[in-house]
Amino acid sequence: MKIGFHTDAFNSAYWSFEKCLEWAQENDVHYIECGLIDGVSWIHGLGYQPHVALYEDPMMLRKKMEGYGVRFSQVDAAFPLSGPDGPSRGLPYVLKSIPWAKHAGCDHIATTDGLHKPEALSDSESMDQMKRIYSEIIACAEVYNMVINIEVHGYFTTNPERLEAMLAFCDSPCLRLNLDTGNAFIAGQDPVAFCNRFREKVSHVHVKDVSESLAAAVRGDQTGIAVSQCAIGDGANAENITQCLSLLRDEGYDGVLSMECEGQGGPMIEQSLSWLRGKLGGLGINEE
Repeated sequence: MKIGFHTDAFNSAYWSFEKCLEWAQENDVHYIECGLIDGVSWIHGLGYQPHVALYEDPMMLRKKMEGYGVRFSQVDAAFPLSGPDGPSRGLPYVLKSIPWAKHAGCDHIATTDGLHKPEALSDSESMDQMKRIYSEIIACAEVYNMVINIEVHGYFTTNPERLEAMLAFCDSPCLRLNLDTGNAFIAGQDPVAFCNRFREKVSHVHVKDVSESLAAAVRGDQTGIAVSQCAIGDGANAENITQCLSLLRDEGYDGVLSMECEGQGGPMIEQSLSWLRGKLGGLGINEE
């Protein structure tokens, strides 16, 4: 398996994307994931946000990343597709991201639903809407040979029955799953059972722990968290992560394990990286 990280680990440190590339090179990490910005943001323009904008030239960025020995595992275009503005905002955002990602040397894009039950739409209406949206997205993705991942992150995607229906929206190898161990857990699900049920569909993984205090306060009341506020391996979800890794190993998964945790400017994500590398070694999983 491959180890990577999501640059949102450095949101609180106000790092630039290039500083994240430097961290990856220093820590022998060769896969990176970041959010895509559709437009201009002052904080990003000043170099205080570790994500990339769609106005940036993807080929030039790809060349810069190659200089650091880093490539994209996935780019994050996860504007909620389940709400009333899914068709008007989310769909164009994802469609614009597909050719950009292709030129940037990336072949996976993360998408998702919203954290909460959508306003002004029934569950069935929202599911019908997402089916239409994903049908259009997948038609484009097939042209570009792009994998569109549905990330476990919201009201529908943390419900196994709803997620199964979403993964069946299109009969295409381009529609796959981004498993998120932390979001499944915080939503009150069993991440191990979740992983086992969908392991044939997994093409990207967010490795996310959950602090004991956060789990005690909100587990079962939330459907997703941005990052863990504890190092991976230090929280209430560590044993579940270990078991998920075993299941993925047995399935033959050889994709990226993208760490999602608070970085604290380096120390916490470095602790997470050490734990994850040690866990892979203990499970007999080679790091590529």
